[in-house]
Amino acid sequence: MGNWWYRNIVEPGKLPLFLALTAFIVSFVVTRVITRMIKAGKGPFRNVTPGGLHIHHVVPGVLLTIGGGFGAVASGDHGLGAYLSAVLFGVGAGLVLDEFALILHLHDVYWTEQGRKSVEIVVVTAAMVLLLLSGFLPFGVNDLSDAEQQDRLTVALNVALNFLVALLALTKGKLRMAVIGVLVPPIALFGAVRLARPESPWARRFYRHRPRARATARVRADRHDARWTAVRRKLGDWVGGFG
Repeated sequence: MGNWWYRNIVEPGKLPLFLALTAFIVSFVVTRVITRMIKAGKGPFRNVTPGGLHIHHVVPGVLLTIGGGFGAVASGDHGLGAYLSAVLFGVGAGLVLDEFALILHLHDVYWTEQGRKSVEIVVVTAAMVLLLLSGFLPFGVNDLSDAEQQDRLTVALNVALNFLVALLALTKGKLRMAVIGVLVPPIALFGAVRLARPESPWARRFYRHRPRARATARVRADRHDARWTAVRRKLGDWVGGFG
């Protein structure tokens, strides 16, 4: 185990990323536990309201993220400063993204239906960082051979092509596939070649005069949502403490 840890985490310089991810997940979990206790009126925790002003935890989260980010830039890739900065950044990011819905709507929607977006963005972020930690590089650059890696034109074309594929998946309404496809290009490709969701920009532009394509897209979208929405909702309720 020690040899694996050194070869895969320490030697490649991924320890700060590992610390940031761990701090991010722990920060989110602890925050959700505390907010659920406050909501239920249990435990010693209460909302912070100096002078009647409710201080949301996104505020210290922003400060910690800024401090950790600038600290990481100043301290380099190694050393105690880099590790401490990574932890501060991870904790801050966890606090900020836990209230992502508040930032998006500019309203306190923490326990509402819109508040589920915070849980979704945290899960997607953690998954992407875990992929980075596992060795995936953006736009599949790690799939190139050593000779191709030395050819800047090949790398540039590879990145550009994979970016366009991810962008196409996004315009077809496949947000999760597009985001994860940045690190795992086949997923973006799968989303790009599939029929677009009926409410997507692609469908509004190219299916406008194609009633059969619109109808098929609607049937597939309804079938997909019926299959997976309930699963995502239950997962969100369990993680975020809704219900």
